[in-house]
Amino acid sequence: MNFISNAYAQGGAAGGGMEMIIMLAVFGLIFYFMIFRPQSKRVKEHKNLMASLSKGDEVLTNGGLVGKIAKITEDNDYVLLSLSEQSQVTIKKDFISAVLPKGSIQSL
Repeated sequence: MNFISNAYAQGGAAGGGMEMIIMLAVFGLIFYFMIFRPQSKRVKEHKNLMASLSKGDEVLTNGGLVGKIAKITEDNDYVLLSLSEQSQVTIKKDFISAVLPKGSIQSL
């Protein structure tokens, strides 16, 4: 009482394999355009930000500290950040999240 012939059953399996390949390709494209590409763009922007830092820039850190760059070390990995006239903090350059417009510290 088998109503499905062997040839028809084998042909259906080949079509299912092609559908699986197409679906994987679509998921790959979705992954690339929604996850990988925006992340690589953010990394590139952050590297440009790190390269453009200079003494006197007012910056915001990932931890929420706002200060002015007093000194950049010779190996370019650390920054001496002046939070006020009395306090200075040394932080890793990678933890700077944004450069603020001039005069931002005075307006706080």
